[in-house]
Amino acid sequence: MANDENWVDIGHADDLSTTPVKRVSAMNVELAVSCKDGEFGAISSICNHVGGPLGEGRLDGDYIVCPWHNWKFHRCSGLGEPGFEEDRIPAFPVKVEDGRVFVNLDGASKRQKKPHPPHPLAREVKRAPGRLRIAGISTTAMDGANPRFSGSDHLLDHALNAAHDLDADARLIKLNALKFRNCEGYYSKSAQACTWPCSITQMDAGDQMDQVYEALVHWADVIIVATPIRWGAASSLYFKMAERLNCVQNAVTIRNQVLIRNKVAGFIVVGGQDNIQSVAGQMLGFFAELGFIFPQFPYIAHSRGWSHEDMECNVEIVRASKELAEGAAMLTKRCLDLAAHLVASDEAPSSIERGGRKAHAIAT
Repeated sequence: MANDENWVDIGHADDLSTTPVKRVSAMNVELAVSCKDGEFGAISSICNHVGGPLGEGRLDGDYIVCPWHNWKFHRCSGLGEPGFEEDRIPAFPVKVEDGRVFVNLDGASKRQKKPHPPHPLAREVKRAPGRLRIAGISTTAMDGANPRFSGSDHLLDHALNAAHDLDADARLIKLNALKFRNCEGYYSKSAQACTWPCSITQMDAGDQMDQVYEALVHWADVIIVATPIRWGAASSLYFKMAERLNCVQNAVTIRNQVLIRNKVAGFIVVGGQDNIQSVAGQMLGFFAELGFIFPQFPYIAHSRGWSHEDMECNVEIVRASKELAEGAAMLTKRCLDLAAHLVASDEAPSSIERGGRKAHAIAT
């Protein structure tokens, strides 16, 4: 054999031909071995994108589709799909002898990564100078063509109006007006498959969850999330958003990349039934995991309990209540006061680093 040949037996042809794509390890080299119309192909199993396992993917014509983020590579040449040929992964010579499949590990082509411009959300997380900024997030679902009164939206409007009075910039995001996909469980495939920016956001330019990411990670100093209570829980839109925010928390897990620093969160919870503490507690726990900090008394709420199912009366109470309107304004003030302190302070760029500094000071 020539010096550049290192043929390795990877298995019986009959066994390897039963599955269109199979992940095979040959002398610690991970391969994606495919068979179509009796012809075998072998390419690296490591995707150019974020290292997804091509050998666990599927065939689409002559291309292997990465199971993580759908990048495609020719099963024999390793070239990217049409238009992306500059993205290529190592391809290996293959031969069949006496019913056995052999791969030449020393004959691999070179990996090449086409430069891809970073997603706008992937920029450095750095607070822009200027006034304090507050983003209100409405999670109320309704028929836009036939709108109704929403108590949580009503109080959120009061909260954002108070921000203007306190010389802060305010932005309202209504999840009901955004078209964004459900979380599709990339984390369940692998922690590394759940990326920042979100895998869906990177793949689908029409997905409007980027507006929420932009506000939470890059723009706002304060967020106030408003939700109605639906059968004892936050709204379905709230949970749809929360699932898509896993990528923010996972960035800490897989890269120690803390995206939320010196940011404050508050909450508005309104329902025609009880369970306010449970709903608020779940929201506090989730946003704490993302890195948000809370003021004293971080939420306001209203409910008349299970014994008052007369929703028309509940609506009128919320609409007419000066106390609830003032409570929303005071929630905004508490959040902005804390945000102003955090922005002005040179201590604690994050709660994690604060704890580290304190521990160091005690130790010394």
